[in-house]
Amino acid sequence: MSTEKSLRAQDPFLEREQAQYDEPLPSREYILLILEREGIPLTVEHLERLLSIRSQERDPFGRRLRAMEREGQLMRNRKNALCLPAKLDLVRARVEAHAEGFGFALREDDGPDIFLSPKEMTRVLHGDRVMVRPVGTDHRGRPEGVIVEVLEHVNTHLVARLAKEHGVLFAVAENRRIHQDILVAPGQEGGAEPGQVVMVELLSQPSRQSEPVARVTEILGRYADSGMEVEIALRKHDLPHVFGPEVEESVARLPHAVMPTDLEGREDLRALPLVTIDGETARDFDDAVYAERQGEGFRLVVAIADVSNYVQPGDVLDQEAYSRGNSVYFPRRVIPMLPEVLSNGLCSLNPEVDRLCMVCDLQVSSQGEVLGYRFYPAVMHSKARLTYTEVAGILAHPQAPPPARRPLVPHLLALDGVFRAFLIARQKRGAIDFSSAETRMIFDDFGKIETIEPVERNDAHRLIEECMLAANVCAADFLDRHHHATLLRIHASPAPERIQAVRDFLGEFGLHLPGGEKPRAADYAQLIQRIAGRPDQRLLETVLLRSLQQAQYSPEKIGHFGLAYDAYTHFTSPIRRYPDLLVHRAIRAVLGGHAYTPRTPWKDIGIHCSYTERRADEATREVEGWLKCFFMKDRVGEVFNGSISSVTHFGLFVALDEVYVEGLVHISELGSDYFHHDAARHQLLGERTGKRYRLGDRLRVRLVRVDMETLKIDFVPAEEEIPAGKPTRAKRKR
Repeated sequence: MSTEKSLRAQDPFLEREQAQYDEPLPSREYILLILEREGIPLTVEHLERLLSIRSQERDPFGRRLRAMEREGQLMRNRKNALCLPAKLDLVRARVEAHAEGFGFALREDDGPDIFLSPKEMTRVLHGDRVMVRPVGTDHRGRPEGVIVEVLEHVNTHLVARLAKEHGVLFAVAENRRIHQDILVAPGQEGGAEPGQVVMVELLSQPSRQSEPVARVTEILGRYADSGMEVEIALRKHDLPHVFGPEVEESVARLPHAVMPTDLEGREDLRALPLVTIDGETARDFDDAVYAERQGEGFRLVVAIADVSNYVQPGDVLDQEAYSRGNSVYFPRRVIPMLPEVLSNGLCSLNPEVDRLCMVCDLQVSSQGEVLGYRFYPAVMHSKARLTYTEVAGILAHPQAPPPARRPLVPHLLALDGVFRAFLIARQKRGAIDFSSAETRMIFDDFGKIETIEPVERNDAHRLIEECMLAANVCAADFLDRHHHATLLRIHASPAPERIQAVRDFLGEFGLHLPGGEKPRAADYAQLIQRIAGRPDQRLLETVLLRSLQQAQYSPEKIGHFGLAYDAYTHFTSPIRRYPDLLVHRAIRAVLGGHAYTPRTPWKDIGIHCSYTERRADEATREVEGWLKCFFMKDRVGEVFNGSISSVTHFGLFVALDEVYVEGLVHISELGSDYFHHDAARHQLLGERTGKRYRLGDRLRVRLVRVDMETLKIDFVPAEEEIPAGKPTRAKRKR
């Protein structure tokens, strides 16, 4: 056997390649190992000789090498020899652009981010994958680099506004991280005019010598048109929003009602007075509830829409639901995960119609302890569609309910009893409960905001929330007891550095977060109770909240820190969340005595669903921001009261009372002084005057500018001081 042949036979991944290909090539890992062993750049011809590549293998071997180059595993030098990027001091990274023109290379090896100057950013767009060579540090001490090669251009279609200057038509991307102007090729404007919002397809990517060039593929309309903010967000965030013909054909084959054949193997709960309790504008009803007293405890029935009966693994509906990940709720418009025939019809637990459901039937003690539970498929018949406001009114005055609701009162009182029991268990468990409020936009006939008002959470909201939490915990426990993999909702413990930062901050107020190196949710809850009613409650709660990590989906059982559960999943909203649908399938599989294995690994599904959740949040925040800017643009010059909601090195964000809008007071507007940002204390401090602006402080401001293009609202401090009243609870939009 020749030396070359023996070298090729030493590929440690040879068996894998043989299993995947009829004519296996040297594995990628082995090619890299050979280059590492040789210690010098190799020509393709030299590498082919080393690995005994036959003439008929040269084309597929060349394709493998080019694929490795595209992914940054290999590079070519000026002599066209293959090199290892690490030997050239190159790192793979993804570009994160800044609206001001500079950017950062986010390394794929988890090393420190590398600063990219505006000059380097001329040849790439936000999100592109690149090879970067670190070249030193910038004036702020950050690692700085140069782009050696662009591995992948990820932007092919963009939503933009057309503009024309000096006879040149160009597009300005709605994504402010894409700061380059995009030239529209002559004759490729598609009938669009300057000022219109359009979709463009990039014909050529940017380079050091030229700007990107594009053609118009779709005209969306004028920027101020009603509903345009949603159309922009859908395309900017790549949100699937149109069901294709295959989906429509699949839906057309579905029955219009529950069929007799669907009842086989299901328990009949149609006589049970299950009801839905939801918001006034809700149209898709995932859950229905019923409770009755049993001795000193309760029976609680949580019935959830059985989407898994109609959406089968791998079918076109399932693929579409996976792609979307979740429904997206914009003001005045919903982008459903499932077609409305399912989400608002066949699956929705509408009143006075038979519906298929998956039931969690619980036995609950007077102290809120779940003594036992059972899952089973069933058929139900909702007796009423109730609203939170209606239920809260009945619970407040059970002696005088509306006549039509009188038969339901005993069951609603039993539900209230279950809720009170769960509150006892919640306090004992130590779940974190931050005070918060949501807002609701009221629109006029032209689709613009008329007012913004708070949505008060009453006990009916919390009642349903606690029932859903209980069912979710039981679902996680059921699958865990049967050793069945699933997608959990996890919330990791706060990072040690965040814990230390919180403790340093609290120390200035004479407060302490107990729990040692690993505080529990109960330690947070104890501190939140202690600071309740203080004038600085909002400041302290905000700092505590920001120390927590973001919840996500994963098959790993690490628990839910905020809710203080060892295992928690999402079971109760399969109409609007894909993870819940998977949990239903897993439960059905266990009940049927077998296992459910999705075609995509659980871990990858978790990553995808966490991403679609973030994507939806970003899109809805952006739409709300646009609407609020439009709402405020005619109020320039007015004075408002508010609270500082965030402190940065460039100024203060102020959330206004009553109108629930947030804007920036730039640091240059704070007075004739040098203000220094103290991130640990969440404040700006004047060097000469000692004037301090801290998170949560009350401030009176005047609106001076609303920029609809950048969605920025600018304030300046008003001269009048305001008393320390009740702080605003408006949510941050930035």
